[in-house]
Amino acid sequence: MKKLFATFATAAALAMTGTAFAQGYPERPITVVVPFSAGGPTDTVTRLVAEAMSKDLGQQIVVENVGGAGGTLGAARVAQADPDGYTLLLHHIGMATSATLYRKLPYKPAESFEYVGLVTEVPMTIVGKKDLEPTDIKALVDYAKANKDTVTVANAGIGAASHLCGMLFMTAIGTPLVTVPYKGTGPAMTDLLGGQVDIMCDQTTNTTKQIQAGTIKAYAVTTPKRLDVLPDVPTTAEGGLPGMEVAIWHGIYAPKGTSAEITDKLSKALQKALTDDNVKARFAELGTSPSPASDATPAALKAKLESEIARWKPIIEAAGQFAD
Repeated sequence: MKKLFATFATAAALAMTGTAFAQGYPERPITVVVPFSAGGPTDTVTRLVAEAMSKDLGQQIVVENVGGAGGTLGAARVAQADPDGYTLLLHHIGMATSATLYRKLPYKPAESFEYVGLVTEVPMTIVGKKDLEPTDIKALVDYAKANKDTVTVANAGIGAASHLCGMLFMTAIGTPLVTVPYKGTGPAMTDLLGGQVDIMCDQTTNTTKQIQAGTIKAYAVTTPKRLDVLPDVPTTAEGGLPGMEVAIWHGIYAPKGTSAEITDKLSKALQKALTDDNVKARFAELGTSPSPASDATPAALKAKLESEIARWKPIIEAAGQFAD
């Protein structure tokens, strides 16, 4: 009986300690890892949200870029971090696709993390170098099919949003093209601007300003309706590619074992950040919008990740593009 009482007492003490810790959290700066290079679309989203969340949490949120291997290096870094709420991950759809793309991962995307919430779903754009011959999406499809051995498609590496969207485009037109992987969206866009590659499929957060400036040619957006920020750019459905609707969703994760009190506190801070006027305005300029409060929750992110793993598995396996 004494031993049983001691066990209950110990458990109660640990629970009280954890609750007290969560109530005092955060007591120092938080690091949020972006698993891609600085200046890219996911980095842009992260910095806007981190600044707004830090206001509510009362501590600075430091953004750390840990790029490489399609985002898996940064994700692994967080999976192996202490579950104390001071190391977080902001990752995009690649969190779901890595489960199939990579044969060997040092973590399990659906099992090695706790969930905080969804941040945004960013539309994609199909863009080309400024002097590319086709003038619209239908002409681009015909051109790509006729020149499949020479048309080059840039991407930011296996698992990147541009890689996934590029695979969808080639699947939609039923034609494999010459893919050119880069170590990040920045260098891929640089070569597109310089005319070294022909086309790319990337997030509006990375392409909108270039499209508006006329430095690249816009062919389509991957949304059901045209975007307010790019009203003259048709949808993929309008261009004869109805099955090519995709948005690159982003979510915040914590290492497995992080307490529910901490993830809930982070989720509430995220929900508040997504109503910040500056965040809404900047997101609108980039062609996206914040997730609603109902999606900025652990349960919503968990459901999204699981459904997206199931959605992308057959697409990736059919394309046969894997990484070790």
